[in-house]
Amino acid sequence: MGLSWQQGPLGAGAIGHFLVPGPLPERLLFAEPLRRRMRVRYGGVWIADSEDVVLLHEPGRYPVAYFPLGDIADGALEPVEHVTHHRDLGPTSWYTVRAGAHSVPRAAWQHTDLPGHAGGLKGRVAFAWRAMDAFYEEDERIVGHAADPYHRIDIRQTSRHLVVRHQERVIADTGRPLVLYESGFAPRWYVPRADIAADALTPAKGRTFCPYKGLCSYYNIADARKAAWSYEDAWTEVRRISGLVSFEPDKTEMELDGTRLRLEPGQTVLPHGVDRDLTLDEAGSGGQP
Repeated sequence: MGLSWQQGPLGAGAIGHFLVPGPLPERLLFAEPLRRRMRVRYGGVWIADSEDVVLLHEPGRYPVAYFPLGDIADGALEPVEHVTHHRDLGPTSWYTVRAGAHSVPRAAWQHTDLPGHAGGLKGRVAFAWRAMDAFYEEDERIVGHAADPYHRIDIRQTSRHLVVRHQERVIADTGRPLVLYESGFAPRWYVPRADIAADALTPAKGRTFCPYKGLCSYYNIADARKAAWSYEDAWTEVRRISGLVSFEPDKTEMELDGTRLRLEPGQTVLPHGVDRDLTLDEAGSGGQP
């Protein structure tokens, strides 16, 4: 995500540019050693365990982890007669993943005739994230997708004046918001509950999770559906925003020091449902076993 998502340097909506005389290729893929131990669990057993994972960054997609065939359990991969074609990496063969009495079709793949410049993926297999029981780095579960080493979050306290209105009613008025800077996204402003009108927020149905922040709850404001959200119990790394509320600038009127905030192009967030076999409690605790 940090490289190829939203407004990252390899993303379609990049806000910066490379200082080169000519245009870059329309699509750039980037692969690198993850340098973290990653494990895959399926059917109640570990089917892959490697310190030699390669992470592939592809424009508009989440990072994908590729495991050496030698680090995958014997019998875990069963070839199937299904071949697709990747626009950049060529023919792709698929596997059924097996573990004891458990199996799931087309749950892993391998690029079998790679171009020379993509040789770093040769002899490697990727697993469909949601088809597996879980992925781990060391002993901690990673939810949603492979963690991106270039995805960064910084949180800063500020004394700037933030006012949120809806239908001419003041919903929030604060001089102590937190601003959250996240790779590829415009800044998001979080408001303490004490600075929000007590009856303004109505809990909305459905929750999502962010692999970097945790489980997210949503709120309606009058007729504006899911116009605000909160991480009630944010993960340790971003604990400072726990319980605070952030607002959508396209569903409310937000002013920062008197200047109207608007949703920037390309900033629509793709929501995630709960990972396969991941309970809400697990998501809220960072997926730790």
